[in-house]
Amino acid sequence: MELGLYTFGDVGTDPVSGRRTDPAERLKNLLEEIELADQLGLDVFALGEHHRPDYVVSSPATVLAAAAARTKSIRLSSSVTVLSSEDPVRVFQQYATLDLISQGRAEMMAGRGSFIESFPLFGYDLKDYDTLFAEKLEMLIALRKDERISWPGGKHTPRIDDRGVYPRPLQDPLPLWIAIGGTPQSAARAGMYGLPLALAIIGGEPARFATFFDIYRKAARQFGHDPDTLATSINVHGFVGETTQEAADTFYPPVTDVMNRIGRERGWGPSGRREFDASRSPRGALFVGSPAEVTDKILANHEIFGNTRFLIQMAIGVMPHATLMKAIELFGTKVAPAVRKAVAQKTGASA
Repeated sequence: MELGLYTFGDVGTDPVSGRRTDPAERLKNLLEEIELADQLGLDVFALGEHHRPDYVVSSPATVLAAAAARTKSIRLSSSVTVLSSEDPVRVFQQYATLDLISQGRAEMMAGRGSFIESFPLFGYDLKDYDTLFAEKLEMLIALRKDERISWPGGKHTPRIDDRGVYPRPLQDPLPLWIAIGGTPQSAARAGMYGLPLALAIIGGEPARFATFFDIYRKAARQFGHDPDTLATSINVHGFVGETTQEAADTFYPPVTDVMNRIGRERGWGPSGRREFDASRSPRGALFVGSPAEVTDKILANHEIFGNTRFLIQMAIGVMPHATLMKAIELFGTKVAPAVRKAVAQKTGASA
């Protein structure tokens, strides 16, 4: 199983110290985090696209290209590219360029996005939320397939008559994942295309989301794809500390600050320590604890989902850079080796 990290590059005020992190500092620190993850042998680092004042990453491909020059092995992905408000041609060109810079380590992870700021920013109507993604995804798939594209055009994309799209990536085809939150139709669509599926689990009981992978695999089989060959990922929130108490006490302030801020925007009620502690229970959505606890929870969920990749978002909200670097070190040196060993033993035993 591949193991990695993802983040949106939070900026703002540390809820504990009151210290403010600006965009320039956050990007400097973020590149150091990716570099460390690479040195530790982690498999993937992914960056989400947002267009808000509390996140610095609005152009994942740009930041990932900077990271490519400082890393050797780690795969570099978006998480996600908000394809609905992007130009598929430019998305393909950006990630093909990243693939060349990184010597074949780039990935695209396309999704509809959990925030809506990009739609009015780039002149799109939210009424077209579903059709924008569907049409642009079809176009992006066509761009991956052939050097020259003839595209009939549609409501949201222009007609293209036999034009070449360059540069071409080293990887053929350039890896493309579909990322979903909780929509069965999105899971079925990924299966229909035979594309890898990433499922975000940020609340509730993870086991309840297993049906989405069932829908995905059923659709894949129906459209002639072998589900056993398709990659799947669960993307979660969590944090690794030396001890359970350290992890919980460190992660609680920033994650609660972020979730309550978003909750106020969306009309959710506030949450506190009781809700946080319930979410980090064995069957909760938060993967927070000591290395042994996080390892056990990853393996328990692997039994449920059969996923081939696991990504954890530890950089939620603003926290000291040194604290986050230590958590990445623990994930890379303690959690990842233990998970890989257990999965390898299970695979060998069942072979």
